[in-house]
Amino acid sequence: MLLIGLWFNPLLRTRNRLMHFSPANGKEIGLGLTFCQLEKKHASFIVNWRYSSPYDYYNFNADTVQGDLHYLIDAKNNFWAILNRQGELEGYCSFGLDGQVPGGDYSTEALDIGIGIRPDLVGQGRGKQYAQAVIEHGASQYRTNQLRVTIAEFNKRAQRVWAQLGFEQVERFIKIGYGEEFVVMTCTVQIVN
Repeated sequence: MLLIGLWFNPLLRTRNRLMHFSPANGKEIGLGLTFCQLEKKHASFIVNWRYSSPYDYYNFNADTVQGDLHYLIDAKNNFWAILNRQGELEGYCSFGLDGQVPGGDYSTEALDIGIGIRPDLVGQGRGKQYAQAVIEHGASQYRTNQLRVTIAEFNKRAQRVWAQLGFEQVERFIKIGYGEEFVVMTCTVQIVN
């Protein structure tokens, strides 16, 4: 799954409830963002996020919420919560198989990246900052310099963001069983110790 949007108050207001997340178990990366393993408290909010058209494509299906919750918090799926300095959940990302779409050619070794940003933060012009932080976290955490994103073809905004960070399109394909078009972009980064 790939969304790009952007990156305040320590309280997250959702459905008349307030929730504060502590970034204590995470590692802060530039821009004041903290990444920590996605937990049920994060996933419970994420599955209820609703994007407006055409990004509603990324909405979780209300009929599969329980399965989606389990998928998001299963450590083998490598999902991470993205929190700001105040501990507010602003997005999430994944590294590995979740970032692949059926029909794409993933034979070249690379770390696949997925990212989702809270709907009220999307479209504010800070997608590049989010993506850069996710790149830094992924390259550092997984010790790799080959990165890859798969993006729905209609999502030109996301494609521009990743291109600004040095990613180049290497493939265009149709998702198996759905007929939707996707692009694959890759980049080589330098790992700094």
